[in-house]
Amino acid sequence: MRPLLTVCLGAMALAASACAPSVATTAPPVGAAPVSGLDSDAPDSMRWLYASGEAAGVSIQTWRMLADYAEKMARGPAPARSVMMGLAGEGSADPIGTASCRRPDGSVKPLAVVFDVDETVILNEGYEYFLATGHSYSRETWEAWERSGAAAVSPVPGAVTGLRRLRAAGVTPVFNTNRQYSPEGAARAIAMAGLGEAVHRDTLFLRGDDGANSSGKDGRRALIAERYCVIALAGDNLGDFADVFNDDARGIQARRTLAARGDFAQLWGQGWFAFPNPVYGDSIKGTIGEVFSENRRWTPGTPRSDAPAIMNEGQ
Repeated sequence: MRPLLTVCLGAMALAASACAPSVATTAPPVGAAPVSGLDSDAPDSMRWLYASGEAAGVSIQTWRMLADYAEKMARGPAPARSVMMGLAGEGSADPIGTASCRRPDGSVKPLAVVFDVDETVILNEGYEYFLATGHSYSRETWEAWERSGAAAVSPVPGAVTGLRRLRAAGVTPVFNTNRQYSPEGAARAIAMAGLGEAVHRDTLFLRGDDGANSSGKDGRRALIAERYCVIALAGDNLGDFADVFNDDARGIQARRTLAARGDFAQLWGQGWFAFPNPVYGDSIKGTIGEVFSENRRWTPGTPRSDAPAIMNEGQ
């Protein structure tokens, strides 16, 4: 596999867009002529996510598991509390708490599943083509994409059937995205991908809707949990589940350990559903030294260890 450096410089676009302040644009900017032609190799990560059967299979598999889980939850007794979703626990300092599934008057909130949008329910193939042909990400071109790119997206494989199953079971899909320039454009992209209606500040929340100019989603999840009983979360980045994972002070291995061990590990497939995205985002951060711990670095001539690998953990 080729290094992801070339991808990171351009295709971090969508994640980087969440950090840029809003700007006014009177007309879509015009990009320069493509640097790379259609016969040039696409970046490895883009080929995998947007063109491989493997990526399609993984996505369909995840959507099927999610829909099965949601239908089971909808058939059972109403849950007392939502799934863990980055909300401060009531009466505690728990950074990844939950919320009651009942309103203050005691009535039951409707069931919902909260989804990220980009590369979770839709694939931004049009904008990634723009980057793959040699253009660089800019705030202006991303804003133009948000406003006018709906015709060049496609649904994540499995999403159309998965969302249809949720709605048939009485579960509302709610979309929580770090798009920020155009709620109309976001709703149009979702609709044109065949994924149904999304209503701003009801079933569609954008960056800033909680009053914070932040890519963190805990505040918006809290707003959603005020009106819905959230039984599951789905996304392509750990920040789609709780902001604690994307704390800048946490190294990449510590972030991985937090997600893969303890209580949080029990949530995968049981309320939390992750989709693959090797193209951009926090999941592809890290130097060689950060990715490969010292006791996992091998070259020819490395002394043999007679101890089983499991016995070396933590040393």
